[in-house]
Amino acid sequence: MKIVLDLHLHSRYSRACSPQLTLEGIDSACRVKGVGVVATGDFTYPAWFSALKNELTEIACPTRLTASHGGRGQSGLYKLKNSADDKIKFLLSTELSLIYKAGGKARRIHLVVHAPNLSAVAELNEFLDKHYNIRSDGRPILGMSAPDLVKLCLKIHPEFLIYPAHIWTPWFSVFGSKSGFDSLEECFGDETGNIYAYETGLSSDPEMNWRVSALDKLTLLSNSDAHSPANIAREANVFELGEFSYAEIYNIIKSKQSEKILYTIEFYPEEGMYHFDGHRDCGFSCEPAEALKLKGICPKCGRPLTIGVANRVEELADNPAGRRPEGASDFKKLVELDKIIAECLNIKSRQSKQVQAEYHKLIKALGSELYILIDAPLDKIKTASNGRVAEAIKRVRAGELIIRPGYDGRYGEVRIFADNEKEVQKSLF
Repeated sequence: MKIVLDLHLHSRYSRACSPQLTLEGIDSACRVKGVGVVATGDFTYPAWFSALKNELTEIACPTRLTASHGGRGQSGLYKLKNSADDKIKFLLSTELSLIYKAGGKARRIHLVVHAPNLSAVAELNEFLDKHYNIRSDGRPILGMSAPDLVKLCLKIHPEFLIYPAHIWTPWFSVFGSKSGFDSLEECFGDETGNIYAYETGLSSDPEMNWRVSALDKLTLLSNSDAHSPANIAREANVFELGEFSYAEIYNIIKSKQSEKILYTIEFYPEEGMYHFDGHRDCGFSCEPAEALKLKGICPKCGRPLTIGVANRVEELADNPAGRRPEGASDFKKLVELDKIIAECLNIKSRQSKQVQAEYHKLIKALGSELYILIDAPLDKIKTASNGRVAEAIKRVRAGELIIRPGYDGRYGEVRIFADNEKEVQKSLF
């Protein structure tokens, strides 16, 4: 079964997140996007965990007999109780923010945590609630080290899955230029062997990560880290599942079963908000080579630049660009459908009524957003919308884009059509 999985997002209880990120809102968005397995996000937050217990029910899995997944036939995946089907399956997940000192430096990293069942989450939450503040935000800040967190989770249940979130982001990541480490061993110590995956983040893609051979043994994952329903599946994973169970997903990731990881869905990394080096206050950005010449100092104000992902990859890379590890899974770079439509309409906001009307017209006519972006025949897209949208999707698939890279917390700009191609008016729609 070919299934899209988005394994990292947030709930309405996380800071700067949409109030529409309820379980029903996530379920509804996944049906439109084409996602089959989605993270719950934020399971440490008491009100959200209560919602998970009250609004979800575990899906039966006839082939899963181990007691570790809650008893005979339990899958470790969940559906909405009031849903007529189990098309959308929830996987228990959260992101934890760790701030602590190690190696004489302050470290700030984010880790993704997946849990095999609700009882394991309840035990973890009980411990964290006694020792830390998990009630102030859906993504809590914990004053504990990465190795200690891994030990804690695995002591509770051996099939907790923990891995670095957005691995290169300057702030709050394992390899971040501001507070990260230079190796996984430096971060996780004796627990490094229990780290089986990493998340690319929006500002890097597989090709960038393939330059670091230390990552070859781990499973590369891409997730949306969505703060609103519209951003679900902007990055995702496409697996071939033999059964719908947490154990199946866990084993694919732990054992790096490349034949079952068909491809990842990627943001164009230049669009990520930390791809290049720069200083947002001064509106200045540059490539790594230029930052080196500047000695990391902003030429406009004399303060340090925020060193971005491209530079940090260059610093830690032990392989040239273009290297592909043996057995590496494929990937596909996309631009979200409503962004494509907005550009075709010459409208700035992807949330405008006209853009959303065209978006839902296409979904109704052709199927999910990911199907339209990846697989739908261009002639069918042209029939359901018009030639301009079909041409735009064709260019996105081919990577024929005009991109201004993001930097220092500012998203990059991705354009499909040049200025001299914008004579086509909204009346085409």
